[in-house]
Amino acid sequence: MTSAEIVVVGSYNRDQVLSVARLPAPGETCLATGRADSHGGKGSNQAVQAALCGARVAMLAAVGADAAGQAAVAMWSGLRIETAGVTQLDDIATGTAVILVDAKGENSIVVDPAANARLAPAHVDAAAELIGAARLIVAQLETPVAATLQAFARGRAGGALTLLNAAPAPEAIDPELLALTDILVVNEVEAQALGGVEALLAKVGRAVVLTLGAEGARLLRKGDATLSRPSRPVTVVDTTGAGDAFIGAFAARLSASGDMGSALEWGSALDWGLAAGALACTRLGAAASFHDAQAIAAIA
Repeated sequence: MTSAEIVVVGSYNRDQVLSVARLPAPGETCLATGRADSHGGKGSNQAVQAALCGARVAMLAAVGADAAGQAAVAMWSGLRIETAGVTQLDDIATGTAVILVDAKGENSIVVDPAANARLAPAHVDAAAELIGAARLIVAQLETPVAATLQAFARGRAGGALTLLNAAPAPEAIDPELLALTDILVVNEVEAQALGGVEALLAKVGRAVVLTLGAEGARLLRKGDATLSRPSRPVTVVDTTGAGDAFIGAFAARLSASGDMGSALEWGSALDWGLAAGALACTRLGAAASFHDAQAIAAIA
């Protein structure tokens, strides 16, 4: 195993992206104007963007022992993402997502978790070496909370920071998970569903990052002034994966910092996240739309 600075605990989905003139109403059938199959899943997307930013990344995930699962491992390996923490299961398929994208770039997504739902604390324990060497543990809510709890507890014990992306938005988050979270990333809908930013800030270790789409993002830290950064203007083709691009670049920049307590470093991480998220909107698909560090730095 390599020494990864970021360990991403999360999902992989094989995405089927269908372009439509507009999103169908209930009971309506629409004809697609285009189709693209690509790599997806919030965890994988965030790991890919962090790696493209130059971070040393490890993936901790469950996929099927099928063609899609093998393609995922090959893709991660090609990006030099450590895969020793990836479990391939023989009795279940790799996760799948069907994504409809309309002419304005808005999307509608349905996910079949499949193997993602099998990620367990035992898989986390088997990757203890990876987690123990990391500076930052990143997770989302597309895989079982029990595995994330185990990873965050191990990460904290080893001195790592923990970052939770509360997506897909739940009705509530396990209080134990919030207590083990140093940095919580939410969008406006997720923040409102979970009781508001101020209430969330009181429950986490260090900070809440609120993403605001075209309005940019805000960082709230306990005892410090709120940091706000504007969005980067781009021509939107497809918003799929933009939030994951934000988190991957944000995590990479923050992890590379020599001082995670510095407001300057937090601000730089916000800038990189917003630049990556904006650039991801300029191409169709999720991970396929992500840009590298050079492109992100140019507009950060």
